[in-house]
Amino acid sequence: MVASAEDVPYEALYERGFRLVILDIDNTIVPHDAPADEHATALFYRIHASGLRSVVISNNNRARVQPFAEAVGTHFICKAGKPKSGAYQKAMAKYGVTRQETFAVGDQIFTDQWGAMAAGIRMILVSPIDPAERQSIVFKRKLERPLLWIYRRVMKKNGTTYGGEIFS
Repeated sequence: MVASAEDVPYEALYERGFRLVILDIDNTIVPHDAPADEHATALFYRIHASGLRSVVISNNNRARVQPFAEAVGTHFICKAGKPKSGAYQKAMAKYGVTRQETFAVGDQIFTDQWGAMAAGIRMILVSPIDPAERQSIVFKRKLERPLLWIYRRVMKKNGTTYGGEIFS
């Protein structure tokens, strides 16, 4: 877990052998339905400058995902069906990388986290950008709270902290 997608150590992860990052868009990189802004563009510039390739995977439709992906210069998969693993596998196949060379970044346990787990890849959970969310997501956030509480408690017990060593 880290606070935001900008806090992910992309350069260090590339040095450790990762070659592909799969990212969610809404509430991970920008607020829901927001266009790519200068922060998003700078983030993808940084990702690509590190040597990593990127793909955005979203359950949203092409009209939402394609303009965003084009603005930040990355490939995209829309209507991904997360938490199913198919879109993750398709992204890895596109770039010819393995599960061990791939990680994902997202803000939701029940879509992003489970999808990454189903695909057998590592996941970095980020805090949602905007607390004002659609009703369907608000419900999922209520279900996530006890899981996050348990996770943070385990991290504390193990001597790690929120935002600590990634993939140690």
